[in-house]
Amino acid sequence: MGIEAELFKKGKYEELWQRCCGYLDLSIEDFMRIQKRLLLEQMELLGKCELGRGILGDADPETIDEFRSLVPLTTYSDYAPYLLKRRLDVLPRKPVLWQYTSGKSEEYPYRWVPVTARQLDQIEGIIFAMLILSTCRNRGEINLKGLDKVFYGMAPPPYTTGTMTRAFPHQLFDLIPKVEDAENMTFEERIKYGFEMALDKGLDICIAMSSVTVAIGNRFSQKGQSKTNIRALLKKPGKLSRLLKGIVKSKLAGRPMLPKDIWKLKGLISFGIDSSVYREKIKEMWGRYPLEFHGCTEAIFIAMQTWDYEGMTFFPNLNFFEFIPEEESNKSSENPDYQPKTVLLDEVKPGNYELVITSLHGGPFIRYRLGHLIRIMATRNEKLNIDIPQMKFLTRIDDQIDIAGFTRLSEKVIWKAIENSGIAYNDWVARKEVNGKPVLNLYIEPKKNERWDERKIVERIHDELKKLDKPYSELETFTGLMPLKITRIPENAFKTYKQKQQASGASLDNLSPRHINPSVDTLRFLLNPRIPYISKPMSGAVEKVEA
Repeated sequence: MGIEAELFKKGKYEELWQRCCGYLDLSIEDFMRIQKRLLLEQMELLGKCELGRGILGDADPETIDEFRSLVPLTTYSDYAPYLLKRRLDVLPRKPVLWQYTSGKSEEYPYRWVPVTARQLDQIEGIIFAMLILSTCRNRGEINLKGLDKVFYGMAPPPYTTGTMTRAFPHQLFDLIPKVEDAENMTFEERIKYGFEMALDKGLDICIAMSSVTVAIGNRFSQKGQSKTNIRALLKKPGKLSRLLKGIVKSKLAGRPMLPKDIWKLKGLISFGIDSSVYREKIKEMWGRYPLEFHGCTEAIFIAMQTWDYEGMTFFPNLNFFEFIPEEESNKSSENPDYQPKTVLLDEVKPGNYELVITSLHGGPFIRYRLGHLIRIMATRNEKLNIDIPQMKFLTRIDDQIDIAGFTRLSEKVIWKAIENSGIAYNDWVARKEVNGKPVLNLYIEPKKNERWDERKIVERIHDELKKLDKPYSELETFTGLMPLKITRIPENAFKTYKQKQQASGASLDNLSPRHINPSVDTLRFLLNPRIPYISKPMSGAVEKVEA
């Protein structure tokens, strides 16, 4: 049992708040002192291990400024030779466990990441902060109780959320289902079993990926429309009482049954790339906004909302943060040899940035480009007097498309799925778009005289994507989400685009649009290539392209 769990068990709530949520009271100067102290410790570890020397090369930085000026920015491909084989002998610190996330389609199905004991200690405090902030209404308030019933709707190890299970103080709460049972079930089985238990026993706190939270709400709507076997429920009076109450409340409201008709939660926590997409829908289904946090396998936890449910506040103690201004990031995309400039957290201004992390506490990543585009909403939270910049996640900016946090599809795998579908086409582009839910929109120009049956084309490409990318197939299994949409591009659109680029003097490698996440202006042109090219707002599908 960790320090936080002991404090909670002994009722030392003031000390518990300070230990877990005290980062909210840091000045930006104090925040940066913590960041820099921990980075100097990490630099010393990196200089003594094979992975660190492989990334640092001839650089031998002694200060933070030297580290940032001498050490190059990195991506997962720099670490793949070490981490895909899960080599222990090359790391800054020996890990206590490994976790993974979906990899780059076809190149490697999963990205493996080690977690050290010191990182795990930090994670436990953050999980307590998450529970506290999701259930409080004011600073210093702790509304948790021992044996609160907590539904833990996350993927099992070795996914990152499985690491959270290891650090979760499950001995203090009534986890639904219990960890030892859940890890022997498929993800879908544990979701179904967990909510059957919650119907019977009650529910205080729900933790689940945002897309899963919505999927559960949809299942309740269907459940409310189905016939209820009252006789079978007589043996479980708790379940019978809650269901009957839910049915009555939904009937009186004139709508299908929703989770809020069954439970009045004291805390709801969600996460995922598409959290902001589902925010209002989750409130409609569950009766309250979810507390959102942002993280990923490589960084674990990055930032989290507070009791105002607005911007997210960065954690100072798991990663050292750098920020690439969006214009610098764009230059880097256009010229892979360009090394973009970064700023630190005390130098950011409201605007968009690409996030760069260096792992602390013996983690492996050094000036690592996560591929996340975030927005700094404000340099501080004036309402709550939090002196740390507030962020929200916008999108991924690398050559992959993330759908609902389950899969990241690369250009290669999308292209192969289109090829394998057998349709005759000239060219294509793809973007993630948002229209109430995440959508993978493929813009395809069919060959002349190709028969265009949109429904059949969607089915064929969807089936091929499921064959090529396991996480994509799991997306439909786990959430019921079929995110694929096909938009037809007019005949000769790509040819006309090429002619336009040639006329403007574009280089040979910029004559065709990039396949993944082309600009909004490019899409506007492709959808209507016969009109004079003018960069101005248009109505239609392109206006729904994610920022």
